[in-house]
Formats: sequence, C-alpha cells, structure tokens
Amino acid sequence: MLAAIRKFAKSWVAAVLIGLLIVSFAVFGINDVFTGAGRDSVIEAGSRTVSSADFRREFDAQRRRIEQQAGQPVPVDFAVERGLDRQVLEVMADREAFAALLDKINLRPSDKLVVDEIAKIPAFFDPVSGRFDKNAYQRQLQQNNFTVEQFEKMARDDIAAQMALTGIVAGARAPRAMAALNALYGLESRDVAAFAVTPAMVGQTPAPTEAQLQAFMRENAQQLTRPEFRILTVVRFTPAQAGALPPITEEDLRKRYEFRKDTFATPETRTVVQVPAKDQATAQQVAGRLQRGEDPRAVARTLKVDAITYDNRPRTAIPDRQVADAAFRLQVGQVAPVQSGLGWQVVKVLAVTPGREVSLQEARPALEAEIRKDQAVEKVLAMTQAYEDAHEAGGNLAEAAAKAGVPTVTIGPVSQGGRDPQNQPVAGLSQKLVESAFGLPAGGESELVEEGEGQYFAVRVERVIPPALPPLDAALRAELTRVWTGRETLKRMQARAEELAARVRKGEAIDAVAASAGARVARMSGLSRQSAAQNQQLPQDLLGQVFAAKPGDAFIARDNQFAMLVGRLEAVRPGDARMAAQFTALGRDQMSMGLFRELEEGARAAARRALKVKLDPERARTALGLAPEDKPEGKAAGKAK
Repeated sequence: MLAAIRKFAKSWVAAVLIGLLIVSFAVFGINDVFTGAGRDSVIEAGSRTVSSADFRREFDAQRRRIEQQAGQPVPVDFAVERGLDRQVLEVMADREAFAALLDKINLRPSDKLVVDEIAKIPAFFDPVSGRFDKNAYQRQLQQNNFTVEQFEKMARDDIAAQMALTGIVAGARAPRAMAALNALYGLESRDVAAFAVTPAMVGQTPAPTEAQLQAFMRENAQQLTRPEFRILTVVRFTPAQAGALPPITEEDLRKRYEFRKDTFATPETRTVVQVPAKDQATAQQVAGRLQRGEDPRAVARTLKVDAITYDNRPRTAIPDRQVADAAFRLQVGQVAPVQSGLGWQVVKVLAVTPGREVSLQEARPALEAEIRKDQAVEKVLAMTQAYEDAHEAGGNLAEAAAKAGVPTVTIGPVSQGGRDPQNQPVAGLSQKLVESAFGLPAGGESELVEEGEGQYFAVRVERVIPPALPPLDAALRAELTRVWTGRETLKRMQARAEELAARVRKGEAIDAVAASAGARVARMSGLSRQSAAQNQQLPQDLLGQVFAAKPGDAFIARDNQFAMLVGRLEAVRPGDARMAAQFTALGRDQMSMGLFRELEEGARAAARRALKVKLDPERARTALGLAPEDKPEGKAAGKAK
C-alpha cells in the first residue's frame, strides 16, 4: 500500500486529481470539500457541537488510560459493552454545555492567561532548558491527535469553568448543624447478637441429575460460552532484525554533531529586570536611577508601570528581540535604555549563568546511538519495501515475507481480548495488531501497519473459531456440579435461616433458637459505623442489616464464609458528646467539599437543561467503527411516532 501511494503520487492521474481539488477549494471552500454539507454532531449544546472525530479522540484517550491501569489491551467493543462510550458522551456533554453557557454570558479568560497556564504544563518543557518549548508543545499535541486550536480551546474552557465554579462556591461552607448531625450519626453504636447457619445444619445436597446439569449449563450459557478465537500468521519488521550495520565514520559523527550540538548545549541564562518608559528622556532618567542602585520595582511604581523580571532565562525566553539582544550584550550590573517595537525600555542585568557546550567526544555515545538507530530504521524500510513489492506482485503474506527475508510467526488461538483458551494473556500482541486481526475475514491479510519506534507488522487470519459452548467433558462436569451443589446448599441455608429468624421475631430468645439448631450466639457490643468500616473481618451484608435495623429487629445476612447468619439488634446507643464535638469540627470541612461537588454537579446539570443538550449515541457508536445498537421493535415504533 505504501509503495502504491508513492507510485500513484507521481502519476499523471494524481496531477489531474490534485488540480481538481485546488479548483474545488477555490469554489466551495476547504471545509465543504472534506466535511460535506451535512453536520457531523455527536453532541449539540447551544452554539457548540462535538464532532465524531472529537468524540473518538476522547474515547481513545480514556481507553488508553484503562489499558495502562489494566496492563493489557482493551478492545473497543469490550469497552463499549461496559459503557465507556456512554460515560465519555455524558462527561463531554456536561463540559460542552457548561462552556457554552459561559460563552453566552461572556465569561472568558484573556489570551494572556491561557498562554501563561499552558506554559506551566511540564509536558511542554524543553528537557535541556527546563522551559516551555513551542516545538515540544506541538509535538505532544500531534502525538495525542490534537491541533493547537483544539487544545487551546479546551484550555480556555477549563480555565473559564474553574473561574465560574470558584465564584459559585466562594464562601460556601456546610452548616454546623449538618456536620453535628453527621457526627452523631457516625458515632452512634449498636449491640448485636448473631449465630451462623452452616452447611452441616441443612444436610448434604444430592448431586444434580443429568437434566438439572444440562438446564444449569443452558442457564449460564452466556458466561460459559467461549469467545471467538482466531489463529494468525504475523510478520514483523523491527530494528532488531536489521542485522549488521555499516561502520560509523568520523565524518558521519561530525555532521551529526554540527546538526545537534545546540540541543546538547546548556544555554547561557541571565536574570534581567526591564522597566518600560514613555519616551527617551524618561528612559535616560530611569537608567540613571537604576545605575545608582535604586530598586527597579520602586522606580517603576513612580512611573505607574510594572517592572518585568526574567529570572535565570535564556535569550530565547525574552520575547522582545531588542531587549533580549541588549540584555545578553551587557555585563552584570550594567544598565541600558533600549528602543524596541513596544517603545522605550530600560534593561538592567542582575546575574549571569554561563552556558556550556558539549564537545564531540562527550556527545559521541549519544550520537553513535542515534546514527545506528537511523541506519536500522533505513534497513527496516528497505525490508518493508521488498515485502510490499512482493505482496503487490501477487504473493501472500508468507511468500512476501520470505522474499523480504523476514520470518513469520503463528499466534493463537487468540481472543479479541488478547487471551488464549485458558484465559491467559498471549505474548507478542499489541492493541493495533489485535484490532487489525479482528477486522479481517478468514483468509484476509492486512496492509503493513506502523507500530511506532520504526516497527511495522502485517497479519493474516488463518482460521476463525466461532463462539461456542465448551464440551461437557469430565472437568467441566465436575466444575458445574460443584457450583450447582453450592448454589442449592446456599438456598437451603437461606431457607433454614429464615425459619429461625421468624422464631426470633415471634419472641423466642435468640440463644434458645440458636441452641435448638446446634449453634452458639456471638455478641458484638459498641459497633459504630466508624469502627465497622475499619474492621475488614465483619461481613458487609451483616453490617448493612445492623445499621438498617431497629432495636429488637431480627434479620438474616450472608457470612464471609460459606454460611448464613441470623442476627438480632439488641440496643442502639448515642455517641460520646465530647467525641461528637471533635468530629463535628473535623467533618465540617469534608462535608463542605462534598457540598462543593454537589454545587458543581448542579451547575453543570442546570447548563444542560437550559441549553437542551442533544446527544446522538448511535453516531457516537458509528464514530467508533461499530454498527448501530439493535433496538426492540416497540421502542423503534414509539420513536417513529
């Protein structure tokens, strides 16, 4: 494919098509040629819209974060099944609606504030100077599929939202009475008595019949069905396959050093103060005062201007070219008036930190590594070209790989989640490779796909194994029998526990009921919500029942072990007043933070209601390369009405 594109770009047909495109730009405008007349809106919020491409970019960013946390590929359809597309859609709708409302009331940060905030983001710093670097900024945006305009719009929206929300919650604090009630609620303690109903108390559950086992398997068919698997043939092109590389000559090193030496060097930096002046006469007066040692800030105040300080900055960090030239010409302590494009300025140099150049010998290891990497990449490109030539000539993947002198490898069976039939991760897979493989039919072959770092691959689907229930062999039969028996035993224990709890509810003492079942009662006193949260051994189901019950109530709950519990709430006691006062003071700040979050959520929800935000989940699915979701006929008919 790459070779075909290169050949086509040189043909007369390409020249004619490019000429037609130029004409269409002139007649219709560039946007109309590529986007068409229709709107591509996943979200509409007032004057704002979110396109399919914007939605896909944000969805992919969230999916990459999940992959990093999980340590394995997360296919698009897997993420959608778990609702990631809807979550991203809702978050973007909230954000765009709030931003549109702020636009409507003309609440916007200044251009200078936006630029200053972006310049503080460490990802955009030059690794040598430690300062904001425009090239690093643009490179990072490109890697994340952002244009400068898109990113700066998002930054502007975020700053505006922070300004608005700060104003909304300014001075807000949770009422003391609310914090006091929360403290009393948290410190309240409860006494409970409980005993366990174990499997031994309900007798052995008979083994399932064949009919029961088959019915149980059908009941759990969705969980038991194995996913689709595929067997793949993969050819990879990596720098590691480059083999022996030509020797690096001194001339090669010197050329690379001359080209790169500025990036190795540490630039000279200076601390400079700059005072604006309205005219040349004022500039001369200011220069004299600074030369005599007066404080630049005090001098600036008398002129009703602000002194500008550049602290330990390289020449490139001073935006005014004339000021920068003067600052790096003067010695420490010297002062000079300068006429720049912004008027007269007075410059004083406070400190100088000399720069340092890196010699060829010092840079040699890094330069040699760079050159070897470039040589390896060139060899990889030559191998990919040989592969594509053979592939386009009619050879299949294995034949084209053999022509290029690159081995193939068989992978699989592998699922779309990158796992084998034993649910173990399959080594040697990347997200791109899995997506490519599962986008092909049986016997299909992909084009060459770039993986980054000078690596490429192509994949062929040798065989597709459709989803299917596993055979009911001895191992699966034993496992299903174990699970079925456990489920039935639990049902028996629940029924027995309900019988015993009913006796307690009718007035029998819990100790007597427990003794009749061959159990002993355990009592827990002073159980508070705070202490319960710290005790990991107490069953969560029991705690839920204890703190929902009234004194004298009997209940059943699941134990952490394979057992049921029968319990009775015996007493409820208020918390210590002194502790309540302390918890009120400590909890008020936490409640205030919760109040802030609720105010923010309320503001965003109000913006959505006011602007009547429209979402298009089906277009969002299409943006992810998925078919529209199937809907029941009744719903479709209702929508048509």
